[in-house]
Amino acid sequence: MELMTLIGLAAACLTTAAFVPQVVQILKTKNVEGISLGMYAIFTLGVALWLVYAIIIGDLPMLLANLVTLILSGGVLTLTVRSRLRIDRAKSLNNGLAMPR
Repeated sequence: MELMTLIGLAAACLTTAAFVPQVVQILKTKNVEGISLGMYAIFTLGVALWLVYAIIIGDLPMLLANLVTLILSGGVLTLTVRSRLRIDRAKSLNNGLAMPR
């Protein structure tokens, strides 16, 4: 395997692995308060476009990295949206059931 390909694979593994602790923390704590929904939405779209680009040019390291990163960032985005919708629903229900003073 060429050195350039090895460097690409190493970079792909490291930058993709950087998302694993965030996903694990969200799954353990169920806390998404510090997650920027806008940032993850824009980032996930960007990764999806990088994946399309990698497919078009046939770059395996870029394709693999962006595929896994898309799954991880999409997971963070999905968990964040679900959690916030659940919180909003709970707040709405609590507000509707509050006793008048």
